[in-house]
Amino acid sequence: MVERVMHANRILAIIVRAGHEAEGIEFFTPDSFSQQLAAMRRPAGHVIEPHVHNPVPREVHLTQEVLFVKRGRMRVDFYDDERVYRESRILATGDVILLAEGGHGFHMLEETVLIEVKQGPYAGEEDKTRYAGIAPNEAILRDPDPCS
Repeated sequence: MVERVMHANRILAIIVRAGHEAEGIEFFTPDSFSQQLAAMRRPAGHVIEPHVHNPVPREVHLTQEVLFVKRGRMRVDFYDDERVYRESRILATGDVILLAEGGHGFHMLEETVLIEVKQGPYAGEEDKTRYAGIAPNEAILRDPDPCS
C-alpha cells in the first residue's frame, strides 16, 4: 500500500495507495526531505490541541511536490537526474504521490482531477526544465494497474 520508487539508492517518489490506513501517525518521508508526507488515523474523541507553527528558517534546494488524485487514472513516468527514463506507475482515485527527486511526466488515462502541494512561491518556467519523454508504448510498468 506504500511504495518507494527507487533509483541508485535514491527515492524518486513515494506512492501511498488509496486503501492505505495508518495506525496513529505514520511518516513516509525521511527527515531530510523538505516536504514531509504522513498519514494519520485517530479515534473519535481524540484531540489535537490548538497550536501555531513557529518560524523556523529552512533552506530548500529542490522542489518536491505531492499530488492527490481526487478522481481519475494516470500514468506517472519516472526519470533519473540525467533525464533517462526508468519506469512507470499507474495512479488512480484516492492515491497520493510525493515526487522527491529526478524527473517525471504524466499521461492521463482518463479525465483526472489532481490537487498539487509543493514549496512556493512558484517561479514559472525558472522552476523546471522540460524535455522529451517516452512514447506511450515504451512505458515499463513495475506493478499492475490498481484499477484492472
